[in-house]
Amino acid sequence: MSKIKNDIRPVLKKFKILYPGEEVCLELLSRKKWEKGFVCKKCGNTNYCKGKKPFSRRCTKCKSEESATSNTLFHNCRIPLHEALEITLLNCIFPDISSYEISRNLERRHMTCYHFQKKIKSCIEGKEQDKLLKELLSEINKKMA
Repeated sequence: MSKIKNDIRPVLKKFKILYPGEEVCLELLSRKKWEKGFVCKKCGNTNYCKGKKPFSRRCTKCKSEESATSNTLFHNCRIPLHEALEITLLNCIFPDISSYEISRNLERRHMTCYHFQKKIKSCIEGKEQDKLLKELLSEINKKMA
């Protein structure tokens, strides 16, 4: 556990330098989500225009808007995206990290970290399919190396 404690701070520091806020994280998420192109979840159309929210896309056929976080691990997430990504990164780099340790390092309520950690583990174990997670973490790890 002490090894984890010593290794967390440099990882978090580097992550915060590379991804300083919400907008940078949303841009990363939208770029990875629609890397192979946009397909409307309602009608299957591939044409889109800019949505009302930052980095969202709006179908030109049915006018349905899709945010970068919808249908991902971060859908309906109540914590800021950059903090959710930090928790996700810590869980993937340190699989045995406790929610208490995450809570102390991110200065977040323990139960917030616990519930999001549970959601991440469920996704990793394949209970909830999120193909984007692997690609997202791969890009973050490349940048941090």
